[in-house]
Amino acid sequence: MPYPRPRGSWVAEAIALIDFGAGNLHSVHNALEAAGAGTVTVTADPGFVAQADRIILPGVGAFGACRNALAGIEGMVAVMERRVRDDGVPFLGICVGMQMLADEGIEFGTHAGLGWIPGTVKAIDPVDDTIKIPHMGWNDVTPTEGHDLLEAGEAYYLHGYHFDAAQEADILAKTQHGGPLVAAVGHDNIVGVQFHPEKSQAYGLAFLKRFLEWKP
Repeated sequence: MPYPRPRGSWVAEAIALIDFGAGNLHSVHNALEAAGAGTVTVTADPGFVAQADRIILPGVGAFGACRNALAGIEGMVAVMERRVRDDGVPFLGICVGMQMLADEGIEFGTHAGLGWIPGTVKAIDPVDDTIKIPHMGWNDVTPTEGHDLLEAGEAYYLHGYHFDAAQEADILAKTQHGGPLVAAVGHDNIVGVQFHPEKSQAYGLAFLKRFLEWKP
């Protein structure tokens, strides 16, 4: 359904929504514009990403397939490394885009991640056998500490694997589904969320608006 555009929207100069063939690009694009982004460019061009003011990496599907598809775009990972890790451009990873921040993912084998946030992505193993996997539907987002982007609320999740962060300080929010699961990770200018802001209605739009205004 269409999103209403909020009053007082602004224009961000260059927002790169990376297209590696495995992301919910149309919905994320529409949600970003509804949250106030003036122009969002869906791109597989490292040259555009090299000039972007904000970079967003969505992702759906298996960890290894997504990571291989991203690596298959010549020069893209190197440009992301330079812009995000060296230049400090605000970065948002969504769902598998968040999971790829980890050191590795264990799904149909073991696959190397970007290694930006220490940890491993592994299958959800709930302590209660009655808990359904994948984790699908609305659930809490509970921030662990104060962060400019994360507020308590409810968001939409759809995942069977979770980010097992190596450092508690990198966990920005948690949720509960047969035990605690990481809902968001981050460090400095890098943030990743397991939930789908583009499917999370008012909560998701408010989160994206904060990301568009964020100055880490």
